[in-house]
Amino acid sequence: MSTRLPRLVIAAPASGSGKTTVATGLMRAFADAGLAVSPHKVGPDYIDPGYHALATGRPGRNLDAFLCGPERIAPLFLHGAAGCDLAVVEGVMGLYDGAAGQGELASTAHVAKLLRAPVVLVVDASSQSRSVAALVHGFASWDPEVRVAGVILNKVGSDRHEVLLREALEESGVEVLGAVRRAAPVHTPSRHLGLVPVAERRAEAVDAVAEFAARVREGCDLERLLALARSAPPVPGEAWSACGEPLPGSAPDPGPQTPDGLDVTAGPHPNDAPVIAVAGGPAFTFSYAEHTELLRAAGAEVVTFDPLRDEALPERTAGLVIGGGFPEVYAADLSANEPLREAVAELARSGAPIAAECAGLLYLSRTLDGKPMCGVLPADARMGERLTLGYREAVAIADNPLAPAGARVRGHEFHRTVIEPGAGAAPAWGITHPQRRVEGFVQDGVHASYLHVHWAGAPGTAARFVARAAGR
Repeated sequence: MSTRLPRLVIAAPASGSGKTTVATGLMRAFADAGLAVSPHKVGPDYIDPGYHALATGRPGRNLDAFLCGPERIAPLFLHGAAGCDLAVVEGVMGLYDGAAGQGELASTAHVAKLLRAPVVLVVDASSQSRSVAALVHGFASWDPEVRVAGVILNKVGSDRHEVLLREALEESGVEVLGAVRRAAPVHTPSRHLGLVPVAERRAEAVDAVAEFAARVREGCDLERLLALARSAPPVPGEAWSACGEPLPGSAPDPGPQTPDGLDVTAGPHPNDAPVIAVAGGPAFTFSYAEHTELLRAAGAEVVTFDPLRDEALPERTAGLVIGGGFPEVYAADLSANEPLREAVAELARSGAPIAAECAGLLYLSRTLDGKPMCGVLPADARMGERLTLGYREAVAIADNPLAPAGARVRGHEFHRTVIEPGAGAAPAWGITHPQRRVEGFVQDGVHASYLHVHWAGAPGTAARFVARAAGR
């Protein structure tokens, strides 16, 4: 089975070339023209998809061949883009940069090949003229399976500069689809983990996205870009579905039921559905759209709450998911919300399943930069001096609400904080690659770790969590 869906992959020779500006601007420009645009991001990045969602009005979705497996990239893409007129995929790093030491795996080029999508290369032309042709030729010819079908010149200095660039590229055989002029940078503030998320600066982010679109409309040939997108061949395979995933470690099942008989397609009756509270708001912005879909498909009622403002967990909370974000920026406000901290601690004491990733790990600790947190875990957290970043392979050390002991997962770390553990809790993961160590905490119903895992790449995780919350 295959599906015809117009699509473009926006790539670059290196980070800092302007991919996010151009990709987000294209998304917004096409959406403003009346097209239903599906936004996607290669890699594990949580922040850019927030800007993509703002540009298109649809959830930003990640396509990560390391976290989810190459075989799920086209299905996840088709799932996210269902009913859309166009999909725009923003790449990661340089076009051919992927998981360290693993060849093309998880690179933009790898994803483009899996999607059979044309690639548009965004080139920072600010310090070159004729040399741009050699650069583009090299990227276009490096892998014959990657279709580099066009180039957008970014940071062009003048009319004369643009003429020189275009003349040089005539010899490369790669079409120039746009020339975006050098201008004062759009105000997109960053901090230690990248851009500040949309949830923390929504009004300013709206203005920034509008400016991205204005620059793209002025400098790019939208008609040619759309024609290129429509030239893509059908996408192979069928769309991914959140329904019917087995529990991890179970035997293959021919139907949509888990080994204990829980129908994860329909889920329990709504009146009996366990409420899974999911932390949101400015302090907890890192999540994958598929996680909520998987929880609901497994029969849960998902309710979002804001730990900065809400003084109680949602009514009937039977399980808690606290993803990543920037609690270190909001430590004082999180600490000041004593009623919610106590409610979280009480939920943990009850044995209810709690899944905490990175920021959630910090929130469950005793202190964060000296400020009291929930005190669920025997650990203290603080800002560190170095960024920890990279893909990881891990194995579950103990049975827990997310995985049985021995289950293997792929994840990534992305933090500049440090945990100083005390005694009393077992580690969650044994990291097996790139270095061997233990990481995280398992304590009663709590699973807390720095490791971010995409649940679509770990089938059954959500079903297992919901089953625990439902008491099954």
